[in-house]
Amino acid sequence: MKTAIILIACGTAIATATVVAEKLKEALKKYGIKANTIQCKAAEINYYLSMHKPDVVVHTTPIPKIDVPAFPGHAFLTGIGEEELVEKIAKTILGEEKKD
Repeated sequence: MKTAIILIACGTAIATATVVAEKLKEALKKYGIKANTIQCKAAEINYYLSMHKPDVVVHTTPIPKIDVPAFPGHAFLTGIGEEELVEKIAKTILGEEKKD
């Protein structure tokens, strides 16, 4: 099983990020990925990027342009497009897809 570090950024790093983290951890298991999630406020993203070197970032609020593949995570809150988003994140982690 591959282990991935996933940074989840939202407004306060509490409720929304927790929902996204739990759903993502569970969903990535079917791709053979163990997700280690780290939650942060969007305003703190550059600090967390430098400290933790995540494989991908999932955000529920706007973030600055970064050098790590980043995905908007609203699908985890609405359920709309969630499976497709998980697949894109998994492929990126596994090196099968590049995200601009």
